[in-house]
Amino acid sequence: MHIDDVRDGDELERTVAAFVRGPNDGLIVLGGPRSNAQRDRITAMIARHRIPAVYAARYFVTAGGLISYGPDLVDQYRGAAGYVDRIFKGEQPANLPVQAPVKYELAISLNAKALGIEVPPALLARADEVIE
Repeated sequence: MHIDDVRDGDELERTVAAFVRGPNDGLIVLGGPRSNAQRDRITAMIARHRIPAVYAARYFVTAGGLISYGPDLVDQYRGAAGYVDRIFKGEQPANLPVQAPVKYELAISLNAKALGIEVPPALLARADEVIE
């Protein structure tokens, strides 16, 4: 399933329903303009169909998703601010190195029990945030 190919809410519902009918064990939802804009609807549909899903960012978990693992966006914004500062001080943007994220965060919702999933205590202990 590719959320960015979906144009409206009805098509999103059909896409999720078609995914559920297939032989799938879980879902990975990547961030993108459409999935970010419809995160409440996406997480609600996936939860309603009781599909275990991993999301690309913490804000999907706060919207009702199960688990997320991805770059720490606040850390990314801080890094971007450092680049802006360097450019204002005269560095050429073309001379600045491209950097991969350094810090990643794991967020887990305790709603896992509603899906019949037992999250291991060791995984909960490693989470940066556990959301009730």
